[in-house]
Amino acid sequence: MENTYQKQFQANNKVYTYYDIAGFLAEHQQQLSAMPYSIRVLLELTLRHSVTKPKMREFLDSFIDWDKKHDEDVAYKPERVILQDFTGVPALVDLAAMRDEVKKRGGDPEKINPDVPVHLVIDHSVQVDMAANDEAFDFNVKQEFKRNHERYTFLKWAQNSFDNLTIIPPDTGIIHQVNLEYLSEVIRHDDKNVAFPDTLVGTDSHTTMINGLGVLGWGVGGIEAEASMLGEESYFPMPKVVGVKLTGKLPETATATDFALTLTNLLRKHNVVGKFVEFYGPGLKDLPLANRATVANMAPEYGATCGFFPIDDQTLAYLKLTDRSAEQIEFIKAYAKANSFFYNSAEDDQRHYSENESLDLSTVQSSLAGPKRPQDLIYLKDMPKHLRQYDELPDYPVNVEDTDFSLRPGDLGIAAITSCTNTSNPEVLIEAGLLAKRAVEKGLKIPKYVKTSFAPGSRVVTEYLKIADLQQYLDALGFNIVGYGCTTCIGNSGKLKENLQSRLDNEAYPIAAIESGNRNFEGRVNPLTKDTFLTSPPLVVAYALAGTVDIDITKDPLGHDKDGNPVYFKELWPDANEVSKVIHDYLKPELFSTNYSNIFQQNKTWNELTAPTSTTYQWDKRSTYIDDPPLFENNGDADLQDMRVLAKLGDSITTDHISPAGFIGKTTPAGKYLLEHGVQTTDFNSYGSRRGNHEVMMRGTLANVRLQNELTPDKRGGFTKSWLTGKDTTIYEAAMDYKKHGIDSVILAGKDYGMGSSRDWAAKGVELLGVKAVIAESFERIHRSNLVMMGVLPLQYLNGDTAESLGLVGDEKFSITRDDKVAHVHAEDDDHSIDFDVKVRFDAPIDSEYYKEHGILPMVIGNKLN
Repeated sequence: MENTYQKQFQANNKVYTYYDIAGFLAEHQQQLSAMPYSIRVLLELTLRHSVTKPKMREFLDSFIDWDKKHDEDVAYKPERVILQDFTGVPALVDLAAMRDEVKKRGGDPEKINPDVPVHLVIDHSVQVDMAANDEAFDFNVKQEFKRNHERYTFLKWAQNSFDNLTIIPPDTGIIHQVNLEYLSEVIRHDDKNVAFPDTLVGTDSHTTMINGLGVLGWGVGGIEAEASMLGEESYFPMPKVVGVKLTGKLPETATATDFALTLTNLLRKHNVVGKFVEFYGPGLKDLPLANRATVANMAPEYGATCGFFPIDDQTLAYLKLTDRSAEQIEFIKAYAKANSFFYNSAEDDQRHYSENESLDLSTVQSSLAGPKRPQDLIYLKDMPKHLRQYDELPDYPVNVEDTDFSLRPGDLGIAAITSCTNTSNPEVLIEAGLLAKRAVEKGLKIPKYVKTSFAPGSRVVTEYLKIADLQQYLDALGFNIVGYGCTTCIGNSGKLKENLQSRLDNEAYPIAAIESGNRNFEGRVNPLTKDTFLTSPPLVVAYALAGTVDIDITKDPLGHDKDGNPVYFKELWPDANEVSKVIHDYLKPELFSTNYSNIFQQNKTWNELTAPTSTTYQWDKRSTYIDDPPLFENNGDADLQDMRVLAKLGDSITTDHISPAGFIGKTTPAGKYLLEHGVQTTDFNSYGSRRGNHEVMMRGTLANVRLQNELTPDKRGGFTKSWLTGKDTTIYEAAMDYKKHGIDSVILAGKDYGMGSSRDWAAKGVELLGVKAVIAESFERIHRSNLVMMGVLPLQYLNGDTAESLGLVGDEKFSITRDDKVAHVHAEDDDHSIDFDVKVRFDAPIDSEYYKEHGILPMVIGNKLN
């Protein structure tokens, strides 16, 4: 097998080996030209790894007539893993706990290291505490380190202790932009000069942005990422691939953001959920890499696993722009052409896709999305009608910065240029800068009630805006730099303007927000803003100038100049030649190489942070941020007898409902725990920042204020009925009471249990609460996988059964016996009993082994010790 499909190519006067996917397919009477590029990547990976991992050979058959094999699994073993700090900290805490366990069992703890290169980019912790002035950046960074000292000390220890781990310091860039501009090599080779495509998984759903660079990767749960870090494969059904043919060119008035929002709307209607999307067609030729990345970033919003753009001349041009070496670019080009990964438009009619869609780029219009979902496209002229529902509401008087305002629905509490989606794209940022310049020159100002902020994706952005003399105009309007991180897009928007914040705290009103982000789910950006709209950076500036989104900016003035004359949007919009000239004159490769050559020296506060150097971590039991998780207490198959129902839930329970997220209330179990440990409410921080402490996180599991547990129909939030006391209590308190009495618990749920962003604590949390099984009508793929990896049994009703049709009310005791495919459930209470069968959702070949060992981490430890 080893040499059967090996071939050689030359680059930079060196000879490299590769695994010839065309040869493999030809041997099986298949044409490579008919296969999508994204499936070619999976085939190469499987073919190459099957040499050293014989169990992967069985998956090669799935690539023969691949589009007829969607009921068969493929194995995915990515070459690297990328983490952000919210989700990365618990992954590294788990590795530290594994070292402790290995040491406890008499083994060598240094055997526990990532098996593949892992990069952790600290970008999720900076908050917009201060904005709209020159001191904002320094102040926010200072607050960030004050809040996160314990977490950052732990990460410094991890950096010193683990092999194969690189930490990108805070306040240097956003994970996906750093990945795009610096980390990804596109094509890699090992020490034996075997060349292969870069592939990855990441613990952020927008990891998909890297697909714009021709690199296959997507977001996974923290547990699945840990599996990849530890050298384990993940498994999923052979994906369907939706081919999207792009034709034409974007109009001068349309931006990459408009393109991304248009596609999000189009592909949501097509239903690409769980599928690969691959772009091709004549529209690719002139589509810059930055625009592709903007579209690839939003794959989670249109529902796809990834939005893949194959390697072509635009890819190489971007690599040159970002100052990758000439040798690396030559190597990438030579490999991609040798192994048929370089885009060939002549094959467009031969290439087979599972489903087809198309978009004429010339039809894309300036747009927004909202007010609560990224797929709900709105053209500029149609914006006002989305606020008409509020016409009966009275005005809302407020005084901000000694100025009286009478606000109306749609007036803006927040206007933010933020997030990985757009801040990697020079075109839209330069458009924002030029629009700001014209606005300032005409004497326009943004109303004082609007909180403005700008969080670039990398320091390169700051440099080109500064040398192009555009940042000063953004500053003049209040779009000063507040940090280099995800900020507003993930809810780190900070408080609204003083007085408006306190007024809304006491009396809600439909104040709006606008951001250049990718997600606008209700309450995500800020709990006090009602409606959030996504749009491009220049349109964020334009609507901020108007102070409202209740305006048709195609005809209504944004404000008035120094002489009182109306100023219209079209007067401020820069033409394409002006934007191109700025890009040509100021966006140089040296900006990228200079920035990234000293990325590890840029944050002095980080570099001055001292951390212990030791093989195992010295846990501080006083810490409320980092703690040693009890992940190795229960080994072996659970005895599923006389379990009680912890929660009975309906359809579409998302990981947002299950997983701890957002701010911590002082009356919640987590809040009470922090108060008991001497933490003041002002220092609670968020669940995200405390993901490394299981005591906080398990108390926040199933505690979302919007959760409806049918066992407590009169209460919303993290409540349940205790079957020990017969009284309503919190889910956490009931779970701990059950554990104290040696009682395991079960969750009953409806359709699509675990939808949403994949989050490790949605599985870890329920396991730590003592949940041994979840019985649902259907599961989201990643969450099902995460449950198994934590040793929780996912069971699915058969034959159209539901809790209701079976008469289950939640007060029964449940006992479960199972084999690998079907489990038998016996449920009984004082009045009735019922027996029914359910499907055991062990979908991947390794699932039964994970479950048998009570999860992936105990299994890996066993393998390392043996």
